Amino acid sequence: MKIFKYLSVVAVCISIIFASFNGTEAAKKKSEPMKILYIPHDNRPIVDEQTIDIVERAGYKVVVPPKEFLGDRDNLGNPDRLWLWLEENTKKDIKAAVISSDSMLYGSLVGSRKHDYDKSLIMYRAEMFKEFRDKHKKLPLYVFGSIMRTPRSGAASGYEEPDYYRNYGANIFRYTALKDKEEMEGLTEKEKKELDFLDRLIPKKAIGDWMGRREKNFTANEKLIDLAKNQTFNCLLLGRDDNAPYSQTHKEGRYLKKYGSSLSGNKFQTVAGIDEIGLMMLTRAVNDYTKNSPNIFVRYNWGRGADTIPSYSDETIGDSIRAEILAVGAKLVNEEKTADIIFAVNTDEQGNTFEANTAKNDGKETKSAKYFADMVQDYVTAGKNVVVADVAFANGSDNALMEVLNRRGLLFNLQAYSGWNTATNSTGYALSTGILAKKMSPEDKRSILLTRYLDDWVYQANVRNIVGSQLSWVRGEGFYDILKDKRYTAAGECEKMMTIFVENNLPNAHIGKSLRIDFPWNRMFEARIYFK
Repeated sequence: MKIFKYLSVVAVCISIIFASFNGTEAAKKKSEPMKILYIPHDNRPIVDEQTIDIVERAGYKVVVPPKEFLGDRDNLGNPDRLWLWLEENTKKDIKAAVISSDSMLYGSLVGSRKHDYDKSLIMYRAEMFKEFRDKHKKLPLYVFGSIMRTPRSGAASGYEEPDYYRNYGANIFRYTALKDKEEMEGLTEKEKKELDFLDRLIPKKAIGDWMGRREKNFTANEKLIDLAKNQTFNCLLLGRDDNAPYSQTHKEGRYLKKYGSSLSGNKFQTVAGIDEIGLMMLTRAVNDYTKNSPNIFVRYNWGRGADTIPSYSDETIGDSIRAEILAVGAKLVNEEKTADIIFAVNTDEQGNTFEANTAKNDGKETKSAKYFADMVQDYVTAGKNVVVADVAFANGSDNALMEVLNRRGLLFNLQAYSGWNTATNSTGYALSTGILAKKMSPEDKRSILLTRYLDDWVYQANVRNIVGSQLSWVRGEGFYDILKDKRYTAAGECEKMMTIFVENNLPNAHIGKSLRIDFPWNRMFEARIYFK
């Protein structure tokens, strides 16, 4: 009997030890952050480092390929290497995957515009998403890609299109705009003559190459929609990159929207924009994982507001924001009292979108800026979570608005802010950041806000334009779009001017370190801003 008592005691002790061990393991797993695998469409700071920083400061872990695996302006990327990396890094602890189809099909976003891959190879790579899903049946999979852009001119293409676009870009844009309009509502006799003239003016080899690559992209996007119909993706989002109400991008977007019309909006959408979509899909992955669907109340500046059709877009900003709210897994509400976030959108009263480097953006207080600042202040004072999307100007902040918000001490009382590049870049980025900011510490939230103010306000709307205009005084080869020998001189001048700007305008930012800047794409359009 004693031996049985002894064995019983041992058994109880062992069970206690195992229970304790299992409890510890369970607690450990519970405390580990959600891991998301993320493949951006290139290595620019805004879609790579800054996007990852936002998600990780919200308490999640982002697993991303090494920078050298991602494409840039000159290196179009390597899809085969990315597919291999994806398979090697999709482990049991990964809770969701957010993947750029441009990277997986062409190597990168720029690669989608300049590659020479056969259609058969591109379609084979698209089919690999199905193979990936079959291997990882329970992994939530969010895929985003681009409907190729239609820049208005060679200068607007930023050396990211084939070389002939530098000479014929404006003609190609106009040609496709007329073709789109011809289908939608018909052309006047004058427009018909213009279309005929452009058809003869643009070299057949150039337009054939450009349209041929677009046809591959269009067919690949149809394939992705087919995969979405077969439940391969939890969500597919196709961004209409730089476009206009009449353009080839708008035309293809119309066709693809119709092709995917049997899918619900939370499974497939085409949306205006592209660079914000990586963060939007990461936010959607987090919201789905945490079963969170925040209520968003949208408030526009006075004037045209939601009916504004911004530059680089083919639809009203109101339509774009509704699509973005759906895409991130949130809900648009009509009453402030039910809102988790007040989404304040700074639009121009006349419905225009000016460039941030124009003389109009001189920082002098306007009635519009004052009205918007009053609105923001009222919400902040009432204890609301306010997110600001600053879209009155493209490619930089509204200086007048920033001056007023700064003077009233509101800049660091927001949940999130964005005012970079296109209007939809700003709205999608601000919305996503605002949703994730709820999980951030005050210090992390402040850091994210500071990043945007330094980038969108200090650099993009002010310092970038001044230094860029002075590059002709610097010895050596290089200019704004391709810096070459002037790269380090430009960085040094930007650092000096930004430091002075911060001292004069953000003295309470508490940076505490030296501000540094570099140009990862060898141009001034975007910069990496950091502290050392």
